[in-house]
Amino acid sequence: MHVFERQAQRMGLGSRYYKVPQTTRFRPGINSCGVDMLPSTLTGQDTTGVNDHSKTTTLVTYLADAWNWGAQMFCECQVRYVEKVTDARGGYIVYFSWHGRKRGKFGDGLDQDLLWVHARKAVFLGAGSLGTTEILLRSKEMGLSVSDCLGQGMSGNGDMLTFGYNTNRHVNAIGRQRPSHKSPVGPTINAAIDMRGQTGNPLDGFVIQEGAVPQALSRLMQTIVDVQPSGGRPEKKMVQRARKALARWKSRLLGPYVRGGAIQNTQIFLIMSHDGSQASLRLEDDKPVLEFVGVGHSDRVKRLHALLAKATESVGGRVIDNPFHGVFGDQHQITAHPLGGAPMSRDNTGARGVTNHAGEVFAGSATSETHPGLIVVDGALVPGALCVNPAATIAALAERAVEHYTRAHGLVISRESNGVLDLYGTPAHRPRPGPSYESGAKKSDSVSSAAQTERTQCAVRRVDPVRYGAPDTVAFTELMSGFVHSGHNLRLHDRDGHKLSLQAARSRGETARLLTSNVMYVVQSPGCRSTSRLYKGMVKGTFVCPTIKGSPFMISQGEVELLGQDNELSGTTTVTYQFEMMGIDGRRLGFHGYKKIDSSASMDIREMWKSTTTLYVTITEAEQDGLASGGTCRPGGTFSELHNPGRCHPTMGSDQGPKVIAAGMLKIRLGDFRKQLLTLTPTGKNLLQRAATLGSFVHYFSGKLLPHFFLPLAPLRYATTRHPDFINPTTPTQTYTVTASDGVQTKLHMWEPDPDFIPGDESGRPVPVQNLFMIPGAAVDHQIYALPTIPLNAVNYFTRAGYRVFVTVHRIGIVDKPEDKKWTTYDARLDIKACLAHIRSSHNTDKVYTIAHCMGSVAFACGLLDGTIPPDWILGITCSQVFMNPVWSRSNRLKASAKLDRAYTRLAGHWFSCRASTTNQGALQGAVNQLLRLVPEKRGERCTSASCHRISLLFGRCWSHGNLNEATHRHVDRFFNGANMTLMPLLMRMGLRGAVSTNGPAYEDLTGAENVQRLRGIPMFLFSGGDSDVLSPMATQKTYERLCGTFGVSAGRVGGGIQYRRRVIPGYGHLDGWMGRNAWRDVYPMVREEVDRVVRGEEYVFQGAANPFSDAYGVL
Repeated sequence: MHVFERQAQRMGLGSRYYKVPQTTRFRPGINSCGVDMLPSTLTGQDTTGVNDHSKTTTLVTYLADAWNWGAQMFCECQVRYVEKVTDARGGYIVYFSWHGRKRGKFGDGLDQDLLWVHARKAVFLGAGSLGTTEILLRSKEMGLSVSDCLGQGMSGNGDMLTFGYNTNRHVNAIGRQRPSHKSPVGPTINAAIDMRGQTGNPLDGFVIQEGAVPQALSRLMQTIVDVQPSGGRPEKKMVQRARKALARWKSRLLGPYVRGGAIQNTQIFLIMSHDGSQASLRLEDDKPVLEFVGVGHSDRVKRLHALLAKATESVGGRVIDNPFHGVFGDQHQITAHPLGGAPMSRDNTGARGVTNHAGEVFAGSATSETHPGLIVVDGALVPGALCVNPAATIAALAERAVEHYTRAHGLVISRESNGVLDLYGTPAHRPRPGPSYESGAKKSDSVSSAAQTERTQCAVRRVDPVRYGAPDTVAFTELMSGFVHSGHNLRLHDRDGHKLSLQAARSRGETARLLTSNVMYVVQSPGCRSTSRLYKGMVKGTFVCPTIKGSPFMISQGEVELLGQDNELSGTTTVTYQFEMMGIDGRRLGFHGYKKIDSSASMDIREMWKSTTTLYVTITEAEQDGLASGGTCRPGGTFSELHNPGRCHPTMGSDQGPKVIAAGMLKIRLGDFRKQLLTLTPTGKNLLQRAATLGSFVHYFSGKLLPHFFLPLAPLRYATTRHPDFINPTTPTQTYTVTASDGVQTKLHMWEPDPDFIPGDESGRPVPVQNLFMIPGAAVDHQIYALPTIPLNAVNYFTRAGYRVFVTVHRIGIVDKPEDKKWTTYDARLDIKACLAHIRSSHNTDKVYTIAHCMGSVAFACGLLDGTIPPDWILGITCSQVFMNPVWSRSNRLKASAKLDRAYTRLAGHWFSCRASTTNQGALQGAVNQLLRLVPEKRGERCTSASCHRISLLFGRCWSHGNLNEATHRHVDRFFNGANMTLMPLLMRMGLRGAVSTNGPAYEDLTGAENVQRLRGIPMFLFSGGDSDVLSPMATQKTYERLCGTFGVSAGRVGGGIQYRRRVIPGYGHLDGWMGRNAWRDVYPMVREEVDRVVRGEEYVFQGAANPFSDAYGVL
């Protein structure tokens, strides 16, 4: 502490130095809650929960007080999620896993066998910022309606950990269980330099505290600092270098506590400042994943590091930044104070926060209604960094929330003192008796007994094999077992909808079993050549699920389709089951199931087994007219599934389509599969015919599966020669030829909205049609927005939202004879300006809202930054993936470093085509096509499209394949052309340097402060795909931080509110945000909300027009 004080004085910050208030006691006595406290043993281990009875924590305050007033406490319990009780009981069911009695030995089963408690009035969530957010995220996935802001905008409180290594002073900052009486370590934090309250930007304030490392890390300290990049100037004098080396070796050989050693002379700094509150918490495979990238790259952080370096050098040490940098790289940060996740709303609705001012959780995103009694009382409430230790603020917010709840419910907080508590004795107030669940328990036992009886009485039935049937007919019986969850809030449109249902079913013991006898026969595969074969079959059998009323169910006649091509998922083959079944009470239900085999099974026997034996099941109420034939019901249902009568997409609680009542997954176990093989019965009059029939069936089965397994070796698929009949040809209303200032002519397409589909205002009158300008990226054209292979593309969507849509096809897009051109993004800015000028003059408008994607956005940024495009022409901007700070993904950084563009130019010339063809490409291009099939890819992202491979080589993988339907992926060659080798080096250079620039050889950086000032006042929304393999999400992060740091979130407008926004879309890559089969649901609405806000005003509320897109399915 004395060293820290001298450093403050040497830097002229003595007036801002002070000793911090302590939560550690130095005298024995009784605390405010009646708990006997002891003085601190001064071990310096407060960070790891020192157990010397001196630290003021919730254990000796709130929890001790609650125990004395009759609260029941349960240890070793982990809350999983909260479910709202919708019947007359009210309240909430809190599901938790118990980690006691060595239950953890059961591994994954721990989170499946959940216990629960019924909270009749209220649930106070105090699991910490990460814990509470995780609980609410899982609750949302389980059906609890909450704000979409949940898990977004989290903060690390601007925390940074830095070491002042090997100083010339004895620091004594390493904690020890038995400290020296002469020189104890003391509490972890003793003093601070408070730099808040300075003039200027309040976000530049910060607090530096000195700290201590607990004994548990003492032996690792030398190793940790040895692998770190060190800052500061090296010692110049030989004597000083020798002294420092001696100190290092003393610590290495004699341990961290030796006096004069480098570790004993090392300072620990903890900084609390302001960050961008851009962290997010989400669940992946039911596990929380916290993403907080970028805090270590801001100018503010660099200034703080410089200040610490100066302080450390003043005492002869070297500054060492975040200890995780040396081990994990600079993408990992450390924080002692995670904040947010369920923050208080700025406008008292779920649109701008998760809770209201009193901590009650909102019941959705567009409402001020809350879940009564579901209250957050921890750091998850805090909407941003506090720039200081947040404990007091969190405690104040928690007490305020409790006080607000008591007032609202007419309760009185007792001021009675506890006196001196005997924590080993009996509390002063005994727990209240809980509600009686005896009758419920008896009912549960009855159901369980009935279910067991049903399972016992339901014998496995075999259907006699077909002896004399049609040729190539095979019969077999199969048994699948698993779990099926029945409920009313199933979210099957989510990616993991069936997996979530499976988890819920397992936790509640909702077992299920399907026993069927299938007779398979050959039909002509629809949409294929006449020689193509497809096995379909009839199904009979039983389905047992005790938790579904009416079980067991009988299947009298159903349909199964074996290994057919799935048109809604690219590169996917499916086995589909669809039938109606009747329960013992006469209840009729629909059964829909599918098995999915895709590229995730490539070269992986276990994944292939899993794919071919796992059935995703959806149970629906039967429709009066029977089930639609030929369809499947699965998560991520696309727009075409909703509107195509041949597809079955049940809706959750909607009047449109059959209602989903249960969902889950069934599997064929290995032992049951052996039995199934024994039931295979082919038709035929004699052994030879039966063997031929069975051989034909096995050949068909293996012929469908082996290409998926040996995908890298499967035949490549090339560009189509005939023009396909697309389902949604979106022809422009008008096309203009626009001439840029350098004489280059490009196309500008325009779509007028249909007057019948223009949305209305609050009075029902059509809203005024507004202009919307969209800029595609490089090597593509207007088709990425007007995609003909999906039923609802971006142009369809925005015209139905009341916008006149313009899309430019600039010079680096799909143009005539691109092989002869050497244009770049910097040149394309001239086309964008010409298009904007045309829109302004032809439609009498001053400002135009612009949506720009990828390199189109980069070209747009170049034009704005260098002044080519006047900023007063722009009403607002939505930037897809990037704007002025391109940052390549990891794979693209590797390719850029390898200089592949130079090698290609020498070998094959100036043009690289994305369109793979078997003709007119030559041996070199053919060899490239064959080599690209062997490039390693993320699981589930392999394919056989040669054009897709070439696109990935040029730009990186442009999509998550699961987001594309078959038609889009099959015809990607029609939506890409290629790029010249003048453009690519410029892109590689910009992506490596993280800034847009002019053409070579100057390569002038356009992101200077003077140029950025041209962006003042322009609202901007940036979004990135969380799985993008082209540009890193850091591309939008850097721009967002730069804009906020320069202009503030109001874009430099006085009282302008929040004009800068950023989102990262999980599960999406680069282009599938526009071309994906579910982009109409996951991406377009998010963009439209921002466009509406800027163009039509903050108060505008979208009213969907009376059309099939909005009324039936709420698309817009």
